[in-house]
Amino acid sequence: MNNQFLDQSIEFVKGVGPIKAALLQKELQIATVNDLIQTFPFRYVDRSKFHTVHEAEEQQGLIQLKGVLSSIRIQGTERKKRLTAILEDETGQLELIWFQGIKWVEKVLIANESYVVFGKINVFRNKKSMAHPEMELLSSLNENRVQQFYPVYAGTEKLNATGFDSKARRKVIEAILSHLPFQQPTERLPDFLRLSMELLPYPEAIRGIHMPKSWEQQQQAILRLKFDELFFLQLQLLQAMGQRKESAHGYRFGEVGQHFHQFYSEKLPFELTGAQKRVIKEIRRDCGLGVQMNRLIQGDVGSGKTIVALMIMLLAIDNGFQACLMAPTEILAQQHYDSIRTLIEGMPIRVGYLTGNVKGKERKELLKLLLLGEINILIGTHALIEPPVVFKNLGLSIIDEQHRFGVEQRAKLWAKSHPLPPHILVMTATPIPRTLAMTLYGDLDISVIDELPPGRKSVVTVKKTEYHRTDINKFLKEQIKEGRQVYIVYPLIEESETLDLEDLNNGYERLLDSFPRPQYQISVVHGKLKQDDKEREMARFVKGETQIMVATTVIEVGVNIPNASVMVIENSERFGLSQLHQLRGRVGRGADQSYCVLMTGMKVSREALFKIKTMCETNDGFKIAEADLQLRGPGDIEGTVQSGLPAFKIADLTKDVAILQRARKCAEQILQSDPKLEMPQNLPLRNHLQKSRGKKENWRKIS
Repeated sequence: MNNQFLDQSIEFVKGVGPIKAALLQKELQIATVNDLIQTFPFRYVDRSKFHTVHEAEEQQGLIQLKGVLSSIRIQGTERKKRLTAILEDETGQLELIWFQGIKWVEKVLIANESYVVFGKINVFRNKKSMAHPEMELLSSLNENRVQQFYPVYAGTEKLNATGFDSKARRKVIEAILSHLPFQQPTERLPDFLRLSMELLPYPEAIRGIHMPKSWEQQQQAILRLKFDELFFLQLQLLQAMGQRKESAHGYRFGEVGQHFHQFYSEKLPFELTGAQKRVIKEIRRDCGLGVQMNRLIQGDVGSGKTIVALMIMLLAIDNGFQACLMAPTEILAQQHYDSIRTLIEGMPIRVGYLTGNVKGKERKELLKLLLLGEINILIGTHALIEPPVVFKNLGLSIIDEQHRFGVEQRAKLWAKSHPLPPHILVMTATPIPRTLAMTLYGDLDISVIDELPPGRKSVVTVKKTEYHRTDINKFLKEQIKEGRQVYIVYPLIEESETLDLEDLNNGYERLLDSFPRPQYQISVVHGKLKQDDKEREMARFVKGETQIMVATTVIEVGVNIPNASVMVIENSERFGLSQLHQLRGRVGRGADQSYCVLMTGMKVSREALFKIKTMCETNDGFKIAEADLQLRGPGDIEGTVQSGLPAFKIADLTKDVAILQRARKCAEQILQSDPKLEMPQNLPLRNHLQKSRGKKENWRKIS
């Protein structure tokens, strides 16, 4: 038996068969023997201890008992149908209940036999029961088996209904591993690396995670498999980056010319921060090498990413190229267009604006000027990647909030430049923890603007409840009297029967009572408004015609109003942590002290309190992102799934930071001395990468 056996269909393994194999493929994407042993337990239970029925308590969680089975019968009909049995030991009786897979369970249970049962105790009217227990004939237990930690595998209702539950899977996997030669599956790390990291051999780790003989062995197996998962990901990302830099020739921006110097000396609205200067220097170095740049700029809300982006666009223009900036929404694209035109007013630079709403003669004229090279900078939405949009000489593409664009959309932007691809600059205002950035953007160069412009004051954030409503309204009136403006954000547009939330429409009506016309004017903006109406309401607020903007999270990205100094977030416990931070970033953009009021219900969960406490304690987006990662895990952080976050089988970015850092360092050292993994000692790495890549399309070269 060898790796050919591991690659064969799961259908031919004893205990599986065609029906279960089809379900395994559909439900859990398990197609081969190797897939099965590469799907790891999500927890373990200590099966060394037995409880009596008398000892069994509801609060104990999962426990193990043994006794004689009797009174097996089906009760009820249709939806209320259930199978029951009694397990009896010397101390009492326990009712066992099954609501699903009844036909299959009834066939395999044997009355008057001794069983070992495992599950959670429920108590109702002093009667103890256990629903859907794991069961095994006492006589079938191997007395000599030293394994005490039993793996538990994630399953589905359909698989359980066919009898292929966690216990059945465990038996199949044990049989497979017991019959495999001990050197199978094949080791995938070079000896020098495995020994230096003090890791278990790979075959031993696979056996140790499925059939641990001790807690120590199980922990060592988990460490080895986590390292493998993170190491091979980093190896792929770093290799892709190296190959791209070697093969992807780029336009050389060798000259820092008139436009760049004029803007820096005459137009810059404030002194650049040290972080902005550092990032501009990194980008200038990239663009001067003759290699295509792929760089991510991470910067918190208000850190000055737009100024950096503009100065790099001026660098492109100085070298005879056009630049474009693609934003995910019309509101954000319009804001970039307005702010960039204001910043370069009086300079001999032409800026174009293109969205789906630019039509007819205006669109035709714009496309003509773009093709002639008379438009230096084009700003817009995904309309930029449509086929009719042709540049004369695109040299730089900037993508804002890149997680909102798919890989194929970004690939189309690449195709707009000939003969070489444009330099790519990706910007995000969503701070990403370092561990996540190493995984999501591990093949990009990363720049961080971790400094706010001088004079920018931190937003004062407080938690309040309905009890404080009168005081809050009084405070808002004082701010408005001083000439400031206010955002009030609601999580819903219309009243929901299922969620007890303050909705925008009711909130607006109530505000009219406290802030009557004509003394106060209120804008209303939400996702269901037509685009024209939305922009008109936004414009009224921007011009100062309204003092209060009542909105949903549509304002989270794309509204920059320095005069707005207060953000009130209703039902703040219902928002995600990163979303609260993005909303708060809409204020604090002027010289005045700004405030964020987090309104909550009287009773909030422990998780909600953690979010609100974090918001009140810090304005640092990176600290908030770390807290969000800790709270929700990487798969839930907004946008990361679309960005291509790999689905880890065993690694956890919230807990395995140290392993990730060691894995990346090892990958860097190996590729530094052997970029193509051609040395004999690195052959296992090369073989494993080739096998794992398979025939998958490699989009990694596209930012």
